[in-house]
Amino acid sequence: MESQTELQTDLDATGLFEARYVAFLETITHLRPRLHRYCSRMTGSVLDGEDVMQEAVFEAYRKLDTFDDSRALSPWLFRIVHNRCIDFLRRRQVRQEAEAAVAGPELVLPIDPPGRGIDRAVERLVVGLPPKERACVLLKDVFDYSLDEIADLVDSTVGGVKAALSRGRAKLATLPGTPEPKLTLRTSELELLRLYVDRFNRRDWDGVRELASADARLRVADCFAGRLADSPYFVEYERPIIPWRMVLGKVDGETVVIILRDDTDEPTPFSVIRVDVAGDRIVRITDYIKSPWILQAAHSVAIEPA
Repeated sequence: MESQTELQTDLDATGLFEARYVAFLETITHLRPRLHRYCSRMTGSVLDGEDVMQEAVFEAYRKLDTFDDSRALSPWLFRIVHNRCIDFLRRRQVRQEAEAAVAGPELVLPIDPPGRGIDRAVERLVVGLPPKERACVLLKDVFDYSLDEIADLVDSTVGGVKAALSRGRAKLATLPGTPEPKLTLRTSELELLRLYVDRFNRRDWDGVRELASADARLRVADCFAGRLADSPYFVEYERPIIPWRMVLGKVDGETVVIILRDDTDEPTPFSVIRVDVAGDRIVRITDYIKSPWILQAAHSVAIEPA
């Protein structure tokens, strides 16, 4: 997988560094935290949101030669991101649940918009809505898009957006105050993750490798995607820019590995790693060290007591 820096190098090398590519790189630099925030609230996870956003950014880059330069770039990117979110939800079989949930009367009496002062509350609760209502409420009440802009982004009409907003806002008023907690890991899985953290902190790379399956996958957002065995992953952690250590913790209720700065008085999380376990082996590692906006977008970050 190419990083943004690699994309720019490719453009220089091939002589394609024209206005639309310059605009794309500049827009992505400023827009990525906002795109991630949207993906996170659509998928219900800051980590899934980052994965979906990564896929969308590279899809947009591949399609850039078809982009109409007379249009604004940001809405075009948002539409690609939105479609990727819908694809994600469909793969997770949320679509069927959502359709069953809305199999009722189309007419719902409108209620007052939630208001800008409780955006964060809306973002927490909106995951309980079907995809279209979720998108319309987020885009209107959190991201402040116009009805016309939302209709274009979600491939609907202004009337369809109004109806989805009405249904979504009415449902938000009846949802519980906090989302359901995520499923907890089994004791054996937690012990494997604790062992992973301990060996990583001791730079016992052979010991870490013993915990992973032979075909374990690694993804370092914006840098690498492939087999862990083929990566220079551990070499990169041998030369840290700042002192660090890893701990087990939770981000928005999901058990993850958290990287802490080790040069501060108080524990300061600055990055997160998702480690997937199957049986008694680690099968996938996703390192988000290149995505600082993830922890900024999280509702809660908790560190497991030593």
